[in-house]
Amino acid sequence: MSFDGVFTHVMVQELDQLISGRISKIHQPYENEVVLVIRANGKNQRLLLSAHPSYARIQLTNIAYSNPGTPPTFAMMLRKHLEGGILENIEQIENDRVVHFTINKRDELGDQQKLVLIVELMGRHSTIVLVNQTSGKILDAIKHIGPSQNSYRSILPGSTYVTPPSQEQINPFKANKEQVFEIVSTAEKLTGKYLQQNFQGLGRDTADELVYRLEEISNQKMAVWDNFWQEVQQPTPTLGKIKNKELFAPISFLTFEEKQSYDNLSQLLDAFYGEKAEKDRVKQLGNQLIKKVENEISRNQSKLAKRQQTLKDSENAEDFRRDGELLTTFMAQVPRGVDSVTLENYYEENQPIEIKLNPALTTNQNAQKYFHRYQKLKNAVKLIDAQIKEAQEEINYLESILAQLEIAGPMDIEVIREELIASGYLKKRSQKKIRQHKPSQPEKFIASDGTTILVGKNNLQNDQLTLKKARKTDIWLHAKNIPGSHVIIKSDNPSDETLLEAAELAAYFSKYRQSAQVPVDYVQVKFVHKPNGAKPGFVIYENQKTLFVTPEETTIQQLKNNTEN
Repeated sequence: MSFDGVFTHVMVQELDQLISGRISKIHQPYENEVVLVIRANGKNQRLLLSAHPSYARIQLTNIAYSNPGTPPTFAMMLRKHLEGGILENIEQIENDRVVHFTINKRDELGDQQKLVLIVELMGRHSTIVLVNQTSGKILDAIKHIGPSQNSYRSILPGSTYVTPPSQEQINPFKANKEQVFEIVSTAEKLTGKYLQQNFQGLGRDTADELVYRLEEISNQKMAVWDNFWQEVQQPTPTLGKIKNKELFAPISFLTFEEKQSYDNLSQLLDAFYGEKAEKDRVKQLGNQLIKKVENEISRNQSKLAKRQQTLKDSENAEDFRRDGELLTTFMAQVPRGVDSVTLENYYEENQPIEIKLNPALTTNQNAQKYFHRYQKLKNAVKLIDAQIKEAQEEINYLESILAQLEIAGPMDIEVIREELIASGYLKKRSQKKIRQHKPSQPEKFIASDGTTILVGKNNLQNDQLTLKKARKTDIWLHAKNIPGSHVIIKSDNPSDETLLEAAELAAYFSKYRQSAQVPVDYVQVKFVHKPNGAKPGFVIYENQKTLFVTPEETTIQQLKNNTEN
């Protein structure tokens, strides 16, 4: 289900607990999302307001967000006007996806003023707008929309706030029985689309569920209708599937094939949107890094190819020396201005050999050119092996960074950025005030038998985990010969089941997470070493054994759930 008018209705009811609360902090962790920390009923609660084009919603959240070092302009404006204010009212406009948060706050002169924080959940047109209730003027908006973009209304500081176009449909929460009966009983064919055309705020999934219920008990349509809305007013938040499509709803749909219930709507949304929104945030935050790393990989691959070609050419270095000596020996036999000459090759029992020439050069100059090429290749071969090894290590390291960006959470991105700055791939950003980030920690999983398994999510974590935190007798795992996370089993003698579960984690948090039969090496930590001068995350090991596993999402999720239980 989408976050439709029905879900908005019950969410506003859930948020009633915030009324009379004081806004203590305001953050804008991402471009389209604002978090208000509200002190209500003796505790701090985080209200997430999202104008994301795909994940627009309002909810309380328990998910931790990483805030930027320098707050965005919109966040600063909200802090100026709303911090310390009292949330007086939360109102949904009809059954639309528009919610007004009315806040009472004293201005700089000490006068009371009422402000309205308006959240419009309209897909890609979603926005958050702060309006002065008395004047109706917009103080600011999270997205600015000028007259050239929308001829109906402008959303710009100083403009008068104009509500979204009103809908002609009937509000299902206020509809009388005669209206409902006429619509649901007289239709030639009752469809979800038909209900959406007549009733305001029905998402397609809600409408389809209503049709299913009305069609199932065709002779009691009004009773079915009333029961549905009574059920909605006492929500049982549910996550379910219909034809393998995952949906959320304020109640348990009869059409759900699989379902899981939650204590409240916000908890349901954290479960549904948490990973999806996190991946999207990582994409937003990490796109620049991914592009930079991919460019560096491409550059090093080009460098590696050139060095490998130089090594291949060096195998023919003696041929250049031979051609130079033959030209010197038979100089008198070489005509001037030809592009090739055939001479006796006394190195191979006088077999004739054709030698290419530059017609613009003398015979002696052509000979010297061959000697020069020979000497250049001989000198290059002394360094080329080390240069090839260096380029290959650089590529391996950058591919490990790329793999980590694919599995990183938003709070890991900054750590990876700092690592790339420290490694010289990115320039240090100049900031007047540098925000101190709390060191990120390896992710913790619990095996089926209760054993702790730790997974490094970036190279700095990998180094800390393997070289500092792990005991020498703990078991270390890593996907074989591919970029991936270091995994530590906190046991010197894990069960076979735990070993396989840890191997699945190592395969899942690697470049081959979508592959079958991924080879995973495992060995005690005491056999893992870091060479002097090696890049972050790089280690060598010996005495390893190898398991072959196919990482399954369900297994990974279960190991994660074990940690939370």
